[in-house]
Amino acid sequence: MLVALDHYVSQVHLRKFYSPELKNLMYAIRKRDLKEFTPDAQSVCRIEDGSTNTYLKENRAIEDFLKEIEPNYDASIGKLRSGEIDRECIHTIGGFVANLIVCSPAGMRLQVNPLKKTLEEAGRRLDKAGKIPKSPESLGGRSLTELMENGELELKIDPRFPQAFSIAAIRQHTAAFGNFRWEILINPFRDSTFHNGTYAVNGLMPRDGEALV
Repeated sequence: MLVALDHYVSQVHLRKFYSPELKNLMYAIRKRDLKEFTPDAQSVCRIEDGSTNTYLKENRAIEDFLKEIEPNYDASIGKLRSGEIDRECIHTIGGFVANLIVCSPAGMRLQVNPLKKTLEEAGRRLDKAGKIPKSPESLGGRSLTELMENGELELKIDPRFPQAFSIAAIRQHTAAFGNFRWEILINPFRDSTFHNGTYAVNGLMPRDGEALV
């Protein structure tokens, strides 16, 4: 059975990191161990079935949304550089950022904690109201609240569950970004001072002439 390797950072953006010296490769640093390597755009910033969310009726809905964004990305970056920003450019860049926040590992982690805190508080209130029975004698007959406070019980949230809400609202997120005030930074220099010219894939630092939003 084939598993899709979905990019949470679009390859059209990752190709902006290609080094002239490496042609179709880029300099990168792996966050886990800080090792340097030289991948292509297809090999990084991707997760197995990362665009599949089974909590949604259309479990690949984000991919349908990206069909509106990725084909227009290069042209939109050009419009940013030239100052000729139009509605398509705003929609494309806003959608790119929205997708990154919703589908990147860091974005998914950030969505988990608020829901976890809400669930823990709901558990404490139900516990206080006597709606949740005590634990079995093997766990000391303690309450849910006691078990959570002692660190013996932890509520787990599937990160794809809060992600499903964000994917369902991806157009609202895109509209919000489109209506923000943007600060556009352009790097006019070919050589980067970042790590002696190494580009940070996870930091989304493109090479000379490209724009950041």
